Amino acid sequence: MTSYAVVIPTLLRDSLADCLAALAAAHGPRPDEIVLVDDRSDPDPALDAAAHALTVLGDLRDRTTTVVTGGGRGPAAARNTGLRAVTAPWAVFLDDDVQVGPYWCAQLVRDLEEAPPDTAGVQGVISVPLPGGRRPTDWERGTAGLARARWTTADMAYRTEALEQVGGFDERFPRAFREDADLALRLLDAGWRIRRGHRLTRHPVRPASRWASVRQQRGNADDALMRRLHGPDWWDKAVAPRGRIRRHAVITAAGAAACVLAAAGHRRAATACAAGWAAGTAELARARIVPGPRTRDEVTTVVATSVVIPPAATWYRLAGAWRHRNAPAWCEVAR
Repeated sequence: MTSYAVVIPTLLRDSLADCLAALAAAHGPRPDEIVLVDDRSDPDPALDAAAHALTVLGDLRDRTTTVVTGGGRGPAAARNTGLRAVTAPWAVFLDDDVQVGPYWCAQLVRDLEEAPPDTAGVQGVISVPLPGGRRPTDWERGTAGLARARWTTADMAYRTEALEQVGGFDERFPRAFREDADLALRLLDAGWRIRRGHRLTRHPVRPASRWASVRQQRGNADDALMRRLHGPDWWDKAVAPRGRIRRHAVITAAGAAACVLAAAGHRRAATACAAGWAAGTAELARARIVPGPRTRDEVTTVVATSVVIPPAATWYRLAGAWRHRNAPAWCEVAR
């Protein structure tokens, strides 16, 4: 029987209880180890991660449950920290806001036993439940994209041997964004294969503030790092959508030009640039509003964030390009 460990980085969000409860209830061979990585940068002593885990795990209490401190350095570093505590040949990474299916353990072992020796990882099948009776919001559609994403670590099993060979996750990725694609590309370059399994995991849409889509633009800095590491065609290698960064840059440039020209007294040119900025912003808002429920609250949120997203995305992309300007390409590091 293939043995495995489960590694869960967590900020001790409310969703962790549901994640652990689903894991404890799943039928099939149990994990040899469960490693929780408490990645809070400033842990509250009143919230003890070990006690919390043991309270929820129930039938899994007899398994080796380890709680380690991540130090708030992000999910990539947290997973590396958890990996160092693993002794099993397979490490299965779960996000703390997923819920494994009722037969997940049995399906997982089947996935691992069917993996050929040259297979480094086996991805789980992610489902994102969306509300019935209405169209999904912009935020809900974004979360639903996880069901189509490749190599997502929401549920991803990797051979510990393969991870050690390529150095684990790149800790320069501080967010839950692109660190999974970067690792997968490095494994593929090293000659390993990655396949999709059969086990099922549910990823509910978690609540988010009105400005969550603006905060997500920080990921553009990670895209800049991906370009440095894997080349300008990394989008194709990772089978990732290119996004709208070029359009965001044009909209931002038009808005900035309108302000500069207006201050210099060039009204006609400023008006033309302002019209371009308005047209680009309106197109972005429309593209996000049309597929959604079109409620007053949703429209207000999309319009407000569509004004801020282009300059935020452009800023983070430029900042990321500057920060990682000297990062060597992965192929150079691997030599």
